[in-house]
Amino acid sequence: MSRKHFFSSPEGVVQHMLNSLVTRNTHMVLDSAHRVVYSRTHKPSQVTIISGGGSGHEPAWSGFVGDGMLSAAVCGDIFASPSTKQVMAGIKNMPSDEGIILCITNYTGDMLHFGLAREKGQALGYKVDVVCMAEDAALGREKSGKVGRRGLAGNLLVIKLIGAASQKGWSFERCRQIGELGNSQLVTIGTSLDHCHVPGREAFESVPDGSCVIGMGIHNEPGFKTLTPMPSAEGVVQEMLKYLLDPSDADRAFVPFSPSDNVVMLVNNFGGLSGLEFEALVSVTLDVLKRDWKITPTRIYAGILETSLNGQGFSITLGNMTGMARSMDISIDEIIELLDAPTNAPAWPKNNYIPVQASSEMEARRKQAHAAADKERNSASAHIGPSTPPALITALEKACQAALDAEPQITQFDLQMGDGDCGEAVSALCNSILKTITSVASNPPPLIQLLSTLAEDVENVGGSLGAILSILVTAFTNSLSTRTQQTGSLDEDTVAEAAKEALEGVMRYTSAREGDRTVMDVLIPFINVFGDGKGLGQCVELAREKAEATKELKARFGRATYVGDADGREKVPDPGAWAVGVWLKGFEEGWRV
Repeated sequence: MSRKHFFSSPEGVVQHMLNSLVTRNTHMVLDSAHRVVYSRTHKPSQVTIISGGGSGHEPAWSGFVGDGMLSAAVCGDIFASPSTKQVMAGIKNMPSDEGIILCITNYTGDMLHFGLAREKGQALGYKVDVVCMAEDAALGREKSGKVGRRGLAGNLLVIKLIGAASQKGWSFERCRQIGELGNSQLVTIGTSLDHCHVPGREAFESVPDGSCVIGMGIHNEPGFKTLTPMPSAEGVVQEMLKYLLDPSDADRAFVPFSPSDNVVMLVNNFGGLSGLEFEALVSVTLDVLKRDWKITPTRIYAGILETSLNGQGFSITLGNMTGMARSMDISIDEIIELLDAPTNAPAWPKNNYIPVQASSEMEARRKQAHAAADKERNSASAHIGPSTPPALITALEKACQAALDAEPQITQFDLQMGDGDCGEAVSALCNSILKTITSVASNPPPLIQLLSTLAEDVENVGGSLGAILSILVTAFTNSLSTRTQQTGSLDEDTVAEAAKEALEGVMRYTSAREGDRTVMDVLIPFINVFGDGKGLGQCVELAREKAEATKELKARFGRATYVGDADGREKVPDPGAWAVGVWLKGFEEGWRV
């Protein structure tokens, strides 16, 4: 966990954050003296919904101020409840003819200060009441005792439901009822790789490498279970869902779920997970829910919603909308309508759960494009051409295995000069080719058909290396197909001419040439020398020498151009050039078998 921050202390950070938020969202107003963000568009004829808590959980709660969600949010210091005076400022800024509901997460400071504000508000003549939001399943009934469950990101579903109900003109009592149902129909559990860090404070306890903690709170509270060694991402999700859904766990079975229930899911990034990893975790969660629990959520909300500063974790919330509809004596459609109701609160996920009418014109165009592609593919394979030489299968297998064996070294080279993805690309390419070769080894198709399939395998690999090789293989296949149709034979000269034509095709799309420290440092000399009638072994040896020589060259293309010459890095070959050299050497050895 990083303990470096641009702000050396928390002083003033909350105020800056709120200034930015209201400046970017014109429906918001900031009461700076009390750090209250409120909506200028909320109508006094509607129930006022106010929430808040300690800062450091952004975008909660100020990011959820808007029509159909919060009327106002009250912001305390980092991880500290706002004062009663602040909450009272929120009440006074948002008067309502229908009444005011304070939505509070179940933490002692929040309960005390918001609770006192309710008492003072009622004394002043306001119709004001409290909804306590508490849906954490990590601490079961035994441990939570008299305090009750903590409020985690599931409270945002409560705020969405109660805010939308207010916007639709529901009565004070009905709004409060749907808010209170959150505790009986929602469950949340979180996990984290480490504790978060507050600017200007000493480091907190850290979680050991290779471990994660189930049930960690959003204020650096320790969890209830440490998984060591940490299982796979799927294993972590399985463990989390067990505490949400297992009906045999009497201590934590807070909400019953069945496959027939209408279930919604909210997945929250604690703030420190990359978007890539977080979305992958959402996908894994959906897979495990469907496979192990026969549950497919009808609504999925995911994102950075209620953070723990830079916490490297996430939480999963499941809500039983069937149970909520039954308790409210309304239809499930009416409950879902509240979730789907539009809001201009900037932080609510814009999932756009609205009916979609696909463009019939676009669909027709899409079908035409697929039909044309199928016709072109069938036309290409219609030319039978020469048969596949048996040695080619062995050579391809040997080449791919050699490159796979070299993947750790290729990755190490790329980590020094790039971002380390070259080894992954080479592995993906070789595994794809091996899969194709294995499927046809006993009865290989004609050569052109096999090469066309391999060209598609190469095409699936991203990155600049994948693009260059894809153009090369596709152009080579097309040229070889044309030439074998004309001559009716396959010989070394025909292959060499097709390879030269393919190389010319590649050079139309990249300015990289020999000497620029790219894969072209290997491809250009190898193909040119092969075309001069040199034997395969001699050509491959030249390719290997050229790959090794790239370590003395200065990069002129790709990310390696940003790496300085005098930064203490060991000189290494270009990873793409090296990978192709290794692959060609394996191919040559397999061809001779």
